[in-house]
Amino acid sequence: MIEIKSKREIELIKEACKIVALVHKAIEEQIKPGITTGELDRIAERVIKENGGIPAQKGYPSYHKDVPAFPSAICASVNDEVIHGIPSDRVHLKEGDVVSVDLVALKNGYNGDAARTFIVGKGSKEAEKLVEITKKAFFEGIKYAKPGYRIGDISHAIGEYVEKNGFSVVKEFQGHGIGRGMHEDPGIPNYGKAGRGPRIEAGMTLAIEPMVIEGKPDILELDDGWTIVTEDRKSFSTL
Repeated sequence: MIEIKSKREIELIKEACKIVALVHKAIEEQIKPGITTGELDRIAERVIKENGGIPAQKGYPSYHKDVPAFPSAICASVNDEVIHGIPSDRVHLKEGDVVSVDLVALKNGYNGDAARTFIVGKGSKEAEKLVEITKKAFFEGIKYAKPGYRIGDISHAIGEYVEKNGFSVVKEFQGHGIGRGMHEDPGIPNYGKAGRGPRIEAGMTLAIEPMVIEGKPDILELDDGWTIVTEDRKSFSTL
């Protein structure tokens, strides 16, 4: 069921989102060759807590019964890792790495959620184009996040823009509603037909998340039960 938020609830979600923005700013300032994704995770958790928030992803339960809960404040997915990359002090970032950082901060009972993709140092032209197309796809989708349009209008705009620029979208994962729950209705795929799906109304709160792959859209799950990678080992970007 899609929840329509009150003005007060929207303000509380904005407060959580401000923390998320501060974390991404801190990571942007610190990310460089040699730093580990574990260090980035500790930076994120510190910034979240200093601003009165809780790292909502930490302890999030797995869909698999035999897989432990997610252990970190951020998902740090490097190069061919699509989503849910687990930060580690064994992963030292190198010049040109493409790193997608996804995080959720909880404050006063409401969540804020956003991902950003960073290029470590100087990246290749292909990496720069991947990140730029992902960013532009996000804003193509945002054009339709207005009352009167439908969720399918957002999905179609993102998918069409990505594919006409020679990239692929992930079809197994999607954006979603956000609020008291980290993942609420409606689901927001990054592909689909315009004019389909729930009608957008004032008071809906949406986490629109383009997931763009440099190569083919096929993905695999690693043995850790969390990390998703591209089957052809091409790079990934999200926003």
